[in-house]
Amino acid sequence: MTTATPRDAAARDADALLLLEAAFPGDRLSPRAIRRLLCSPSARVRVIADDAGAVRGALVLLFRRGARAARIYSLAVDPAARGRGLAKVLIVDAERTAAARGCDRVRLEVRVDNLPALALYARQGYARVQRLTGYYEDGADGYRLEKRIASP
Repeated sequence: MTTATPRDAAARDADALLLLEAAFPGDRLSPRAIRRLLCSPSARVRVIADDAGAVRGALVLLFRRGARAARIYSLAVDPAARGRGLAKVLIVDAERTAAARGCDRVRLEVRVDNLPALALYARQGYARVQRLTGYYEDGADGYRLEKRIASP
């Protein structure tokens, strides 16, 4: 069973974050990038762990000074934990975090061939705002998605 309460990631979660990133076909975060994100004031790395403490899902949210939009940079869920709503919990948590930082939009990019992710984001109210030709390292196209959120 997984506790669906996100928490801030810590340095001790770096290896688990790398394992989650391994599920992506490419464009993965490197160990160096993960270490940098964990201590960056412009990033929030949130994780969901199971009752034994194993990280089952993670989301990286980025902020830019003066920007009203936050960016979901990475969202990954352990394949063994999929179908339990963890991605939705992380997305809602990211939106709340963004709103608390004064943002009124959340953006992200997703591969055009990642149909499960596109369906998930559509269910959460994200709309396609741009097609990104050759966006991914393997040349695959992506979509930029965006959702307006209520800032506090």
